[in-house]
Amino acid sequence: MTPDSARSAARAVDDHPAMDQVARVGLVAFGVVHLVLGWIVIQLAFGDRENKADSTGAVRELAQQPFGEAMVWAVGIGMALLAVWQVLEAAVGHRQEDDTARLRKRVTSLGKAVVYAVIAGSAIKVVMGSSSSQKDGTTPLSAKILDLPLGQVIMGLVALGIAAVGGYLVFKGATDRFLKDIEAGGASGRVGTAYIWLGRCGYVAKGAAIVGVAALFAYAAITHEPEKSGGIDEALLTVLDQPFGPFLTGLFGAGFVAFGLFCFAWARHIDR
Repeated sequence: MTPDSARSAARAVDDHPAMDQVARVGLVAFGVVHLVLGWIVIQLAFGDRENKADSTGAVRELAQQPFGEAMVWAVGIGMALLAVWQVLEAAVGHRQEDDTARLRKRVTSLGKAVVYAVIAGSAIKVVMGSSSSQKDGTTPLSAKILDLPLGQVIMGLVALGIAAVGGYLVFKGATDRFLKDIEAGGASGRVGTAYIWLGRCGYVAKGAAIVGVAALFAYAAITHEPEKSGGIDEALLTVLDQPFGPFLTGLFGAGFVAFGLFCFAWARHIDR
């Protein structure tokens, strides 16, 4: 198969109506992950630090529920389908955009595909009985980065990249740009208004949490202390230890729940 024929085949798959159903299944799974994550964060606000407040922790919490194994398998499959959709978008999607916007959106789709694939992988590990929640003595990635030549500079650039992602999500929520992803009918009436507010709260909360992760990476870069970096769980624990921390952490949890509910609305009214 030539590159042109492979590209044409990928476009045909991406344009097929069945891809709408693939995306819908994936978005429902993504919504479930955020609902469970939001619940964990709310519990964290009330002092329960048993579960890790990230996507892996959410999958583990889901696995502990009745029919948990089946639900985790469903989430894993759904996230894998979502990753496939974004890989196709990265390869041949966004064709209606001009060259610069198309490149930017395709790179964004590739990044999303990686995130979705990681969550799918976490689900598979959990359902297969992996004990990845335990420390295994391996060197953290942040420590490996800081040990490189110009490691602090590289870590600082990573922090800026993470901050850019978080900032964009906040911007997307505050300016209602997420409405471009759903059909016009999905944003109309009382139900549509509820969808809009769920999207606003969800995107802003998720973006703010990611900015918090960026701040941890920046601090690690400045101090050359890789143990100071971390993911959303570490960022939320930092927030929790501040004045009014439990209240703010609870707001983050509510925001993640809102994003999860918005994912269900997005799945119903998806506009690819």
